[in-house]
Amino acid sequence: MITIEALKNYGANTQEGLTRCMNNEEFYIMLVGKALADKRLDQLEQQIKDKEFGPAFETAHALKGMYSNLSLDPLTKPVSEITELLRSNSDADYSPLIAEAKEQFSRLAGL
Repeated sequence: MITIEALKNYGANTQEGLTRCMNNEEFYIMLVGKALADKRLDQLEQQIKDKEFGPAFETAHALKGMYSNLSLDPLTKPVSEITELLRSNSDADYSPLIAEAKEQFSRLAGL
């Protein structure tokens, strides 16, 4: 079960996340659970592999917003970098950033 303490140890800015959730710990943890149930990170990886940079930008931007609003900083960082590369329609090597995002997602899921 995810706890505030476990999220802090993960690197989430729980104080900021809780503030956005009116300091309601149950609500915040429920939203983190919903973020974990979201499958768009896999979708983003496929869109980038398929060089569908427009749709990939939309997906990355949505993920960035979700992770940022929950203050899941270790996950927000690589997704934010991906978003900015996609914003410029860059055909860059996204694999290190995707790998980091997936690792951070796995770490979060393991809490």
